[in-house]
This record gives sequence, C-alpha cells and structure tokens, in this order.
Amino acid sequence: MTGTTPQGAANEQAAAQWVRGMFGRIAPRYDLLNHLLSFNLDKRWRARTVARVSEILDRPDTQVLDLCCGTGDVVLELETRARRPLLASDFCHPMLVEARHKIGSRRFRTPLFEADALSLPLAGNSLDLITVAFGFRNLANYQRGLEEMLRVLKPGGVAAILEFSQPPNAAFGALYGFFSTRVLPRIGGIISGSPEAYSYLPESIRKFPGAEQLAEEMRRGGFARVEFERMTGGAVALHLGRK
Repeated sequence: MTGTTPQGAANEQAAAQWVRGMFGRIAPRYDLLNHLLSFNLDKRWRARTVARVSEILDRPDTQVLDLCCGTGDVVLELETRARRPLLASDFCHPMLVEARHKIGSRRFRTPLFEADALSLPLAGNSLDLITVAFGFRNLANYQRGLEEMLRVLKPGGVAAILEFSQPPNAAFGALYGFFSTRVLPRIGGIISGSPEAYSYLPESIRKFPGAEQLAEEMRRGGFARVEFERMTGGAVALHLGRK
C-alpha cells in the first residue's frame, strides 16, 4: 500500500494539501451528499461500527478517539453510546467547524482538535479505541497511518476502520462501478459545486486496497486478531485489529 494519489499530486505533501483543500470546499454540503448518495445506508454502516466496539465504549474511563472525524456523525453515535465525552480529530478545519456546530446543537461535549492522522499530538499507549470512518483511504501514506494508530493505542487497544471497498460479486461490482463512476460524480459535482471532489472520491475507492489486502497490511503493520466484515454486498468493509 502507498497512499491516496489525487491527480496532479507529485508527492505525499501535495496529496495531503489537495485532500485538505477538497474537503474544505465541500464541507457545508458533505452530510447532505453522504446521505443522498448512499441512500442513507451510511447511517446503518456507522451504527454497525459502533455496535461492534460497544464493549469498549461501555467500559468506564476508556480513552476513545474518532480519527478523521469529518462533520462528526460517528462522534455523535460514539458519545451517545458511551454517555461521556470522547476525543475527535480531523486535519481539515472547515470539517471541524461543521462538526462543532452539530455537536454543540446536541449539547454533546466531545472536544475536537485539528491534527494530521499521520502525526497525532497524543502520547503513545494512551488510547483504548480508535475509529476512522471513510477517512483512512484519504491518507497520504497508509502504512504510516497504521503505524501511528498502533503507536497511540494501549496494548489490547482496538482500531476500527470503516471504509469503502470492492464488492466480490462481479455483477454487483459492475453495477457499483457504474454508479460510482458515472452517477456519483455528476450528482455530487452539481450539488457540492466541486466536480473535481466527486471525481476524486470514486477514483480513490477504486485505487484503495480490497478488504483482504487491507487486513493483511494491518497484520504486517503489527496488528493482531485482525478481522473484517463486508456490508452492502461488499461495497463497504469494517476492519478491526488489536494492538
């Protein structure tokens, strides 16, 4: 694995800058498009992720970080389950502004901080759980992202990566490919006003490793007891790995 490769980005720094700017431009309409283009299935995927890590959330005093938190949808579900403030971070400031409005309107208390997932301002062995939903594939270096998650997790801590994937069924994969390359860019570009963003997003899914490969890379990176489950015919996969 390498990392995301937006068109025209010559190196990791350029890729990260492009991704940050792109998400900043679409932040105000990001939630609308997520729900619309996923037919509201994104809510089910997040709920399933929270359910899979509920045992950790239910324990008192566990330290939890939602990484690449975007506009805060996962944060809301995590704090609702845990019934206490957690931590959330993203490297795109406009996304954090949207998240702060959403969290504040619900009177939740999870603090947000701006940070690069490849260099977190957190001590090693400090977290019991890291979740990252639909943000991992946008990292400029996947291996460093896994290494950083492993660094800040406590022994026994869990990383939960929810990400788009490639359906194993050929017929469904062809239908999914048509939607993501023909329909999604057009609708997303019109509503968001940023056609390049919704051309990049399906392309980033196409280039991202399949579920088996990501699981293997997690094992190579030092994670133990790695497992994954596919959802919606394999269009999405949830990976879990322990330190």
